[in-house]
This record gives sequence, C-alpha cells and structure tokens, in this order.
Amino acid sequence: MFWWAKFIFFCALAVFFLEFGIEEMIRAYRLKNPVEFLISFFSASFIILISGTLLVAFIWRMVRRAKGKNGVSDSRQEEA
Repeated sequence: MFWWAKFIFFCALAVFFLEFGIEEMIRAYRLKNPVEFLISFFSASFIILISGTLLVAFIWRMVRRAKGKNGVSDSRQEEA
C-alpha cells in the first residue's frame, strides 16, 4: 500500500511541475525583453521536459506493477 501511495504522490508532484512549466512558458511569451524571454523560455522547456518524462516513468512503473510484469510477486515487492 505504501508503494502505491508513494508513486501516486510522485505523479501528483510531476503534474504540479508540469503545470508550473506550462504557466512559465505562457509568462515567457508575455515578456518584452528578448534576453528574459530566452531565459524563461528555455527554463520552462526544461521543466516541462523533466516533469513530463518523470510522469511517464512513474505511470509506466505503476502499470507494470499492476499487471505483475516485474517478475516478482506482490508480497516480495511490498517488502522492498
């Protein structure tokens, strides 16, 4: 049970940072200074890239765990 709660929390955290990156990207397009735009644009892109990748990875692990494709039974996985 703790494993599922942990990964649901990680997914929620990844969604939060994905949302933050999208909001930062929207704010970047409203800037007038080109240097500030570039800094904000690339930082928002990096945040979106990392949080999106982590979200996919967390969901992938949860789906594999639910299908039981890890090769280890559920009782042994709960101990780890």
